[in-house]
This record gives sequence, structure tokens and C-alpha cells, in this order.
Amino acid sequence: MMARQIHADSLMSITAKCSATVLTYFLTIICLATSGWVSAQETLRVLSWDGYADSEVVSAFQQRFDVAIELTLVTSDDDLWQKINGGNYDVFAVNTAELQRYIDQGLSRPISMTNIPNHARQLPRFQNLQAIPGLVRGNDTYAVPYTYSEMGLIYNRKLINTPPQSMSAMWDPAYRDRVLAFNASNHNFSIVGLLRGVSNPFRMTDPELKQAARELAKLRRNVLTFYATAEEATRLFVKYDIALIFGNYGTQQLKALREAGADIGYVIPREGALAWLDCWAITQNSRNPELAEKWINYTLEKSVSERLTQQHGLANTITAPENDNTQNQPIIWLEPILDPLARKTLWDRIISGEAPEAF
Repeated sequence: MMARQIHADSLMSITAKCSATVLTYFLTIICLATSGWVSAQETLRVLSWDGYADSEVVSAFQQRFDVAIELTLVTSDDDLWQKINGGNYDVFAVNTAELQRYIDQGLSRPISMTNIPNHARQLPRFQNLQAIPGLVRGNDTYAVPYTYSEMGLIYNRKLINTPPQSMSAMWDPAYRDRVLAFNASNHNFSIVGLLRGVSNPFRMTDPELKQAARELAKLRRNVLTFYATAEEATRLFVKYDIALIFGNYGTQQLKALREAGADIGYVIPREGALAWLDCWAITQNSRNPELAEKWINYTLEKSVSERLTQQHGLANTITAPENDNTQNQPIIWLEPILDPLARKTLWDRIISGEAPEAF
């Protein structure tokens, strides 16, 4: 009898151990499955300018598509170029002129417009992508318009009674240490090219670039600093007696400054203002191009695009601006730069403090 009892106890012990093992096994499977689900969640890597993808826009997209967004902001075209070449992203915002070198270097890929049905809702001027220089190569579309603006001259009404007529006002000795210029190599050289009347400010020769570099080095005498973001320019304007700002961010800057209580005016100079059209493009090494296309299509929803205007003062491509004062003004749409590296090299020397005579 005792032997039978011992045998029965052994069987019960074995059964209990087996049950515990089975339970552990199933718990392990559940944990692994859960862990796998979390790690399998898609992440969209977005490279954008400030205001193009704010927290509300990002959060709504994440919830709708059950994905995560890794957002990185850029502060200049040079910064964008360096990040695309040195990092891993899926979709990025870029102007039509800068886009060309990304296509040329194989850093961007065509977009399937059948996955962008909201394109049909865009304003007529953005409907024919073939008619917008730089968006289409052959039969392939490489970018979709998102926002645009001219880059005029902002002036302080408290310091300047008569609106300036030319961008050359930034060099006026009366505004020593009272000018805010933008920290970028491409636009600054083109501005000087416009002022000097070169045949094409985007395709300047080496002698023309060197002359422009001398003029930009002279501009340092008037510049308090070269700003990077619209927010930075607003803070500096409020803190110091700023007279003039080169409005790289256009209407976005005007909105931010006015909300900060600044008494400002805005003009498009007689020689014309550079104007940009920013688009969404997809990187060549995107891990999920279809998710990137969902992002592009999502940003063209009326509520999302209008948020650009309502919250950030940026023109959108879905609804026409109430007061478009650029129709009869000289606007120069950005074109590809002939030698961006040459401009960047000269610009680095300029902001490092080299004298005008060094160029």
C-alpha cells in the first residue's frame, strides 16, 4: 500500500510540474507575441520644417494608422542636405529648387500619385504638376506641393516711417546692428545677384559669387545675427531694436511677429522677392514608401492643410488666401543652384568673420 501511495504522489508531482511547465510555456508565447507586436509597429521617419508637422497633426496620424512618427526638424537647406546624406528618413519637406539635387543624386524616389487622392482637392495652380518646374522627371512625379511663400522684407514701423523699396536697405549704415538676416548660403547669394542685376541669380559665375561674397561680408556690419528659425527672429525682434528682417519664412514670420505685439510692415522689393514652394518627397531608402504616401495624402486633407495657415501663418495648397498681394508683385520662384557647394564654402568663410577684401 505504501509503495502505491508513493507512486501516486510521484505522479501528482510530475503532473503539477508538467502543468507549471505548460503554463510557463504559454506565458512565454504570450510575452513574445506581445513583444513582437510592439516591435512590429511601423515607424515613419519624417524630416520637416517647423510648423509643417506639429504635435496635433502627428498625434492624429499615429492614432489613425496605428504607427509611430519619428519627427526631426531642419533649420536650413544646408541642414536638410546634411541630414538626408547622413541619416535615415522616409519622407521630407523640400523646396522645388533644392529637390533637383536629391533627384540627381538618387536620394529621392518617385511617388505613386494614385495613392495621393487628396491631390484632386488642391488649388488649380497646383493641379498640373507637369507645369510646376522641378516636380516631374519623365513620367515620374518626385514631390507633391504642400506650402509656399515669397521672402520679402519685414520692417519695424516704429523705427522706419517710409517703407523700404529695395532689399539693399539691409546694407544702409543707419541700421547698424539692427538687421536680422537668414543663415543660409543659397538665398543670400541670390539676393545679392538680384541687387546687382546678374542675368540669373541662381546660376552665378565664380566672379559673380566672389563679388556677392564681398557684399555679404559687408552686410555683417549691419547684422545683429543670422537667424535660423522664425521663432528665433521673433525673440530677437522683441528683445532688441531690430529695424529690418529678411523674411525667409514669409507669412509665417509675419504671423509670429504680430502675435508677439510687433508693429511691422511687409514689402516685396522693387527688384523682386525670392519665393519658395515646399513639397513632400520620399527618400530612396524609405523603409515603407506606401506609409510615406499615406502621410503626404493625410497632410492634404482640408483640416490639416488649413492648420498650416490658422496656426502657423503659412499658405496652404487647398484653400486660397483671403488677401493675396503677390499677384502683381515681382516674384522670382526658386530654381536649382548651379554650384551649391561653392556657395556653402564661401558662406562658411563669411560667417566665420573673414573681411570683404578676402574674397
